[in-house]
This record gives sequence, structure tokens and C-alpha cells, in this order.
Amino acid sequence: MLKIGKKAPTFLLVDQDGVTHTHKELVGQWTLIYFYPKDDTPGCTKEACMIADVYKDFKRMKVQVFGVSKDTAKSHKKFAEKYALPFTLLSDPTMEMMDKYGAFVVKKMYGKEVRGTNRISYLIGRDAKVAKVYPEVDPASHALELLKDLKACIKAEK
Repeated sequence: MLKIGKKAPTFLLVDQDGVTHTHKELVGQWTLIYFYPKDDTPGCTKEACMIADVYKDFKRMKVQVFGVSKDTAKSHKKFAEKYALPFTLLSDPTMEMMDKYGAFVVKKMYGKEVRGTNRISYLIGRDAKVAKVYPEVDPASHALELLKDLKACIKAEK
């Protein structure tokens, strides 16, 4: 997991529309990067839809949103269209970004150790440094928590 104040690690990934995005886009604006296990599963859908519900508030505050999973761009496209998700979903099939951001971890499942995606989020400040870390995410309430924290962070900047 990244520490507050650390520069956000580099990445180069394709989104649901085939557009390439890099870490350079983090400079100059607030960014939410949230990692999730799999498109169109109950918890991931709940989290994405809750973020979509408050996206207009993120947009008004000029906050960009990147959802990241190991699913393909094609899967992301289908997921985004099915639920009318208005934000960017990045495809990380090699799990390189997820690994750098501490989202690809060893977990216990049925008594065995397996590597999998940890549901974790980061607020990245205009300086491209980690401003807030959410290591334990409740998909149902996370969007409202993010919104409250973003308002506080942006207010503190002024």
C-alpha cells in the first residue's frame, strides 16, 4: 500500500475506449484511483454505481476518476455501458499498476494463499502525491466517504 505524501507510481494503461492513459495525467488535478477485483460482480458493481451516482459532484470539483482492474478493455466497455458509468476504467491485465499501488496482494481463500485484487482506493492531489489512502473499502458507502474527504482536501488547499 502506498503511503500518504508518496509520489503516485507510473502507469501506462488503456481504457474501455482504447485510449491510453499515463501517470502524467495526475499532475494538476485531483484524482481518485480505485482498484476493484472484477467487472460486473456484485460488490464491484455496487461500488462503481455508487461512484457514478456522485460523479457529477466529482466533475464539479474537477476530480478525475480511474477505476482499475485486470479485466480487458472490452470487458470494461461492456461494464461501463451496462451501468452507464461516466468515468474511465483502466485495463491492467499484467497487474503491473495494481502491484505498484499495493492492490495485487496475497490473500487467504479456503485456507490457501492466493494472489488477488485488494479493493483499495487512493486520492491523489494536484501534485501527483498520495493525499489519502482507503485500504478497506465498503462498496456501498465508499463514494460518499470519498466525496466528503475530497471536499475537505480541496477546502484545505485554499
